[in-house]
Amino acid sequence: MTVATVLESKPIKPSFGNALPHFLPITAFPLILVAAVLGSWWLIGPFVLFMLVSPLDTALGKDNRNMDPKATSDTQLFLYDLPVWLWALLWPITLIFTVWQIFVVGQHAWWESVLLAIILAIEGQAVFIVGHELIHRRNAWERYIGEFLLASGSYPHYATEHFYIHHAYVGTPLDVGSAPKGQSFWRYFPRELLHNLTGSWQMARKRMARRNLPVWHYYNPFWRYGIETAAWYAFFYAIGGWLIVLVYMLLCLGNVFSMKVSNYIQHYGLRRIRLPNGRFEKVQPRHSWSANDKFSKWMFFNYQRHADHHMTASRHYPLLQHYDADASPQLPASQGAMFTLALRPKVWFKTMDPLVDQWREQFYPHIRDWNAYDSRVAEAHPDAFDDIVEIFENSPRLAGAIEKYSELLESLRSREFSDLEIPGGFGPDPQTEAIARRGLVRVYWTHEFGIAEMQEQLAESPVQDSTDAAEIVRNWTNYKTFQIAMHTMRGNLSPSETETALTNIAEAAITTVLSAAFEDIEDRSYQVTNAAFAALAVGDLASKEATARLPLELVLMHDNMNQEIINNLKQRFEETFTILSNNSLLFEPIPEDQEITLYTVDHLPEHFHSKDGVDGLLKLTRSRWIYIAGDPAIQKKVETFRNEYLANNSNRDSLIDHLIGRMNSTEFNDSTPFEAAEWGMERIECVARILQLTHFSVFEASENSVVPSAASIFEFAVSKSILDSESGDELARIAQFWRNLVGIQRLVLNDDSDSNVLNDSLRSVLATACDQSDYDELNKEIHHAIEVTQRCDTMALVRDK
Repeated sequence: MTVATVLESKPIKPSFGNALPHFLPITAFPLILVAAVLGSWWLIGPFVLFMLVSPLDTALGKDNRNMDPKATSDTQLFLYDLPVWLWALLWPITLIFTVWQIFVVGQHAWWESVLLAIILAIEGQAVFIVGHELIHRRNAWERYIGEFLLASGSYPHYATEHFYIHHAYVGTPLDVGSAPKGQSFWRYFPRELLHNLTGSWQMARKRMARRNLPVWHYYNPFWRYGIETAAWYAFFYAIGGWLIVLVYMLLCLGNVFSMKVSNYIQHYGLRRIRLPNGRFEKVQPRHSWSANDKFSKWMFFNYQRHADHHMTASRHYPLLQHYDADASPQLPASQGAMFTLALRPKVWFKTMDPLVDQWREQFYPHIRDWNAYDSRVAEAHPDAFDDIVEIFENSPRLAGAIEKYSELLESLRSREFSDLEIPGGFGPDPQTEAIARRGLVRVYWTHEFGIAEMQEQLAESPVQDSTDAAEIVRNWTNYKTFQIAMHTMRGNLSPSETETALTNIAEAAITTVLSAAFEDIEDRSYQVTNAAFAALAVGDLASKEATARLPLELVLMHDNMNQEIINNLKQRFEETFTILSNNSLLFEPIPEDQEITLYTVDHLPEHFHSKDGVDGLLKLTRSRWIYIAGDPAIQKKVETFRNEYLANNSNRDSLIDHLIGRMNSTEFNDSTPFEAAEWGMERIECVARILQLTHFSVFEASENSVVPSAASIFEFAVSKSILDSESGDELARIAQFWRNLVGIQRLVLNDDSDSNVLNDSLRSVLATACDQSDYDELNKEIHHAIEVTQRCDTMALVRDK
């Protein structure tokens, strides 16, 4: 069935008999007017009419007949237009007369007045049905009447928002009126109210700008909206003061509430998909819920045929077509029943979510991941929808981050990011453009934007104390890490380049927080004596191989500092490091029970000869100075201790045995390939450090001041003939492969990500990051790396014979 296909039945022709049922809504007005005059039992009449809708829908069944739009002229629709015009005429008269009877004449008992107000509120819900019908008409006078009716409900700006925003963006995150799956009406309602007002105003500004007119020009429809609405309030205030105004406001709120429930029902969970060209697909009947109850069709001017209304917005209500379930999803119950369901979220989700899933399977069987379309962040940042879809497809971890902190998307709008993401079309071919783009990104993040520049950027933010500094630095770190993650996900940065950039970010963040902590200390005696403080980066941060989820591990030392300063520093470090690492895209959160330790330089030998000293000394073998305050002689003292300790063969042998024990305790046990990456990296790292310690004097004689990575250790060993070329090169390659795989996993995957159910796009990201042509090749390389890593015979490989 094509989009244009509707239910096949004999078309109906315009006639008096077919038009007559549409006069049913008009019968409400004499019933209300009589009730307003006589009160008492006459109040039952309007309620009976209202309560008949659902039972008569059930009794009369469906009406699948359609009128042929091509064979019907506008002049043939006069009898169908007449009840709409009559309703538009009678509603203001009835509203004013009934309010007059309640508040001015005052002949009714209090309970009669309350019932009359409820009757007005129920009937007033049709303001938006008739007003909606008229604002879509071609004739200007009909549109103005529609505006006037909407103004009677204090909602005339709906005429702009509905026509220019809702119809343009229906079924997309750009339309707040199209509720995503999982959003309750109670979350939907306030957002829709606010967006209707702000969105319609912004649209009016744009339309005035297109005409080269100032926003306050009288062509701006908000002048009409304001005057019409003010006129209604002024009238009611004139006849009864603030009490009538308050009651009138409540009536309008009820009318708006009812309209929003209807809009929520008509589009809940239905989405237009994003096409490869960046545009959303054309609106189809499948993007609105349909219903075809006969009595509601008569009472509400075919309002249920909403799918066809979005196909042809200017089509008069009698010409609206009904589509069957093959073309448009069908509501499971009548409008009245759906209204009640919408107000009960648990029942609503239980009823509608399976139908939404069924709709997705029916119309979009090729789409398996709808998370981006359902996400809250897409609602909050509809202008970034392309980026959001890309993130949800390629990185579960980043998707979770933007769901929690949608402001991260703002970093993609900064010039720092957008200038590097140069658009296509500037080069001779896409491949050349991609190379140029990667070149710009790599130069910027690995050379141009270094630690000094980052520290200068952070220094521009005014801070009150170290706590304030830690919060600012944490947010800055998240923005930068998010940008780098996006570049890596897009292939603009390799994992090793990402490690360099993340290392710089981490070091700039840590040193800025350390400096802020020292600024909080009132006693600055450490600056004028031989007192000193130093921080050493250890592990991946020391070797400039930082990845996401980086443990915030530092070796903090002091020399000649009094106990009060030490205690103050320890307290501030614990507070600021906790802030820096919590909710961080870069750092692993610090465990609550972990305490900050400040080592005394003079007591280092005692500490590292203690029971827990081996692990600490291993950190010193892979450490790098990143911060020194006070007397710089602290650096020489620590280096002297380190070199003297490691120069002792028995001390080195203890460390080597410890590494061998750690390596052998992490046996590979048929875990998933991605779990194997952490195992492989740990084992190769142990082998490299054992090699480094075994040939300590050779490595210490190297002029390279940077803490070596595992891969560089193997390469250096080959250059010094410690390892043969074949073994050393293979180990260096495997070490870098494990690093790349772990790095990209930590960046884009969650801890609970299942490698067996990754989508094609995410598999491509992982393969590309590891220099593999596709996911199958990546799996082969993983298994090869496992075999090589398992064959590492540490004793035979690295110990001198």
